[in-house]
Amino acid sequence: MTRTIDAVAWVHPAEGRLLTARSRGKDVFYIPGGKRDPGESDLEALVREVREELTVALLPETVAHLGTWTGPADGQPEGTLVRMACYTGEYRGTLAASSEIEEIAWFGLAEKHRTAVLDHEVFDLLAARGEVW
Repeated sequence: MTRTIDAVAWVHPAEGRLLTARSRGKDVFYIPGGKRDPGESDLEALVREVREELTVALLPETVAHLGTWTGPADGQPEGTLVRMACYTGEYRGTLAASSEIEEIAWFGLAEKHRTAVLDHEVFDLLAARGEVW
């Protein structure tokens, strides 16, 4: 039986690189975000996850859907998929790793192999748009 994890992610490219995060005790970086709590909309989950992970406030009026991808979930049992709804948006505050995040990093295409496999599709889209190189 296939299990699908419903997640949201904040895609934030700047100066040819994409913001990524690494959870404590993990090796793989990912596009910041996480699982939706029961009853949460995409926007509610995104705002909460970004605040929890990166200590900044997304500006809801600037949030825009970039795309949704589904693929194998890293670090989960075989057959587990993740459905990742990705959004862009501006923020207020200073980016910093929270207690659940060990490190944040800005990755270009040369570092995409250090991210979750599903994130590679987002890197490729941003590269095609000239936003990450």
